[in-house]
Amino acid sequence: MAIFNRSSSSSNESPHQKDPEMYGKSEYTTNATAAHVVDENGVTIHQDNNHLHRGLKSRHITMIAIGGAIGTGLIIGTGKALAQSGPGSILIAYTSVGFLVYIVMTALGEMAAWIPHSSGFAGYATRFVDPALGFALGWTYWCKYIITTPNQLTASALIIQEWVPDTRVNPGIWILIFLVVICTVNYFGIKFFGELEFWLSSIKVIVIVGVIILSFLLAVGAGPGPATGFKYYKNPGAFKPYIGTGAAGKFYGFWSSLVNAVFAYLGTELIGVTVGEAQNPRKTIPRAIKLTFYRILFFYCLSVFFLGMIVPYNSDDLKFANTQKSKASASPFVVAIKLAGIKALPDILNACILLFTFSASNSDLYIASRTMYGLAEEGHAPRIFKWTDKRGVPVPALAISALFCCTAFMNAASSSTVVFGYFVNLTTIFGLLSWISLLVSHIWFVRARRAQGITDNQLAYVAPFGLWGSIIALFFCCLIALTKNFNVFTRSPKTYGDFDYKNFITGYLGIPIYLICIFGYKFFMKSKGVKPHEADFYSGKDEIDREEEAFLAAQAEKELANEGKKGGSWFYRTFIAWLI
Repeated sequence: MAIFNRSSSSSNESPHQKDPEMYGKSEYTTNATAAHVVDENGVTIHQDNNHLHRGLKSRHITMIAIGGAIGTGLIIGTGKALAQSGPGSILIAYTSVGFLVYIVMTALGEMAAWIPHSSGFAGYATRFVDPALGFALGWTYWCKYIITTPNQLTASALIIQEWVPDTRVNPGIWILIFLVVICTVNYFGIKFFGELEFWLSSIKVIVIVGVIILSFLLAVGAGPGPATGFKYYKNPGAFKPYIGTGAAGKFYGFWSSLVNAVFAYLGTELIGVTVGEAQNPRKTIPRAIKLTFYRILFFYCLSVFFLGMIVPYNSDDLKFANTQKSKASASPFVVAIKLAGIKALPDILNACILLFTFSASNSDLYIASRTMYGLAEEGHAPRIFKWTDKRGVPVPALAISALFCCTAFMNAASSSTVVFGYFVNLTTIFGLLSWISLLVSHIWFVRARRAQGITDNQLAYVAPFGLWGSIIALFFCCLIALTKNFNVFTRSPKTYGDFDYKNFITGYLGIPIYLICIFGYKFFMKSKGVKPHEADFYSGKDEIDREEEAFLAAQAEKELANEGKKGGSWFYRTFIAWLI
């Protein structure tokens, strides 16, 4: 393990622009009182208790990106969408939103590849748009995850009730067990967390691939029952009217599935939080983002395509899809298994869903803690939350996030479940607002780099749809955010009763809270928007460049030493990496 001086280089040139031969030549000078060391893998280990450690390998980043895109929103949430709108609507909606997600991710990739700092995408909003936007984005994003984490813990407890009813064991016991486990995993450090999430996400991939193959076999008649083909597109039909009748009702059905699709995809942006702990981020982050499109096409589009072929939207078993209980019985794929007469599989899929919710709660707590750390680093939260231990774990940020996750115990009492459900509805809008903020940040980023003469060939990654892609995606994100709870305006009072003010308030209150954070910060802190020619593209970049250079040098030495050998990495690249 070598010790190096941090202040020995101030070059603003990114390593990917330099001569590859320079990777083997260190620009650092040895110093016994240095602020960081470089381990045998070329990873910089900071010793000032203020830095995260880059312990996430390329395969970790790839699988965390996949894990963020695969969750209960796909395996369970599609049931609600199918029951409300029909197979044709969900296929179009999930495909369209998938393309929207890809634009969001490529916008994130362009900024993250230029300066992959530990403040996450809230840091990009602060640096390129306005500190007020970074403040609002960071705090609302943190609020989102200190609610979704206990929600996932509750879902795990509900799943276990399929085997152990709450009359025997109070669900609060299961919530406590899972909370302790995920806190322990996060406390053990980023390497342990990354390895665990790698294997959990690998299992997710296997499960979803298995579900897709099973759905295909059932559709073509290779299962116990007859082939279904496209008969459910004809009867009961491809588009189901929702709220209204006729063409208007079918459009409402499509739009409801569009909203469901958006929230099924939320979480894909979590890769932007990992950039501060990724090894060689200028290569691994763009690579993971480039593959996002193909993952969406394969996992989501194929899943909903076959789902529409094997389950009719008017199936009585889909009534469970409209409940908030994330049990196996709520999954439309379980409905398909039951319709086909296959036994035992529901219990197996139930266990898989339990794995999904555990992985989701684990990664959600990770995101919450790193978001709080990023807020402290940007000066938007108390400095104590920037402190890290020797493993690079922001312990105070993790502790405060875990403490708020104790709200999951509210669900142990049936009287509080409804209140907690409203709370979840209130904060889910923040996920969509994070996409909006990220797209705004990218638009300002492109304007600023053009004003300062930074060309595309100087970037490690360029968003393929550029400035206009982000502008168009921003329009649709804003449109969906404003129409998220459109059903409170369009439903007939004669049929559905009085105006649903509770749904309206909890569905839209997140927007004024977000705006209050922005304008409140501007009022009290007197912050000003960042002008394109004044945007800071270089602060902290030289440190990241040196870390990347040291890592690449170490990797080049290891490749020379292992030349001709076929180890575990060769097996991974040859037989697994093509899928993920």
